[in-house]
Amino acid sequence: MTYAIIQTGGKQYKVKASEILKIEKLENSKPNSKIEFNEILAYGDHKKIEIGTPLLDGAKVEAELIKNGKNRTILIFKKRRRKNSRRKNGHRQQYSLIKISKIFSKDGSVISEAKKNSVPTKKTIKKEVLNKDK
Repeated sequence: MTYAIIQTGGKQYKVKASEILKIEKLENSKPNSKIEFNEILAYGDHKKIEIGTPLLDGAKVEAELIKNGKNRTILIFKKRRRKNSRRKNGHRQQYSLIKISKIFSKDGSVISEAKKNSVPTKKTIKKEVLNKDK
């Protein structure tokens, strides 16, 4: 199985074709739009790997944006004992849910491609994201 290591949102992800991924929110992007990731650190399979220094020029990963959303609320509670001082705060991190469609090598040829007929449903997206978080 061919994979690529991409960098987005200050993080690195190991991606495969037809994989659904939860990443930091992409600005100015609408659902069902195509996205290109040009910051490719490495790509390959179990036999051969191509590593960049630090990036591979010409290599790219093409993905489709499924949706933008917010994670569950994280509560931040600070309390100073015996001073009747407390502060409660909440935070919901924004994310983008993407599906990897193609992985291109540095010469522009397609290494790996997702199947055309696999349309992600709400149930399969939720299942894959929950398995990914564990």
